[in-house]
Amino acid sequence: MSAAATLTIRGLDAETHARLRIEAARHGRSMEAEVRAILREWLNPRNSERGLGSKIHERFADFEGELPVPDRVSEPPRAAVFDP
Repeated sequence: MSAAATLTIRGLDAETHARLRIEAARHGRSMEAEVRAILREWLNPRNSERGLGSKIHERFADFEGELPVPDRVSEPPRAAVFDP
């Protein structure tokens, strides 16, 4: 096991500090553990390598069935009209 690094964050504004404290309490963790979890989640290479298409595919992977695909029309696309 490698030695753990230490990080000190100075100048954290009061609102961010309060929001971090609330999130830590929601997850039943200390603020320090919450920061570690946030950093792990955001800096995990597995998350950053996945593109939007992969994320959408993963989200709907368990969907069963087929969605109807509308027929293509030969008309050019037109702007939507919204009545006031």
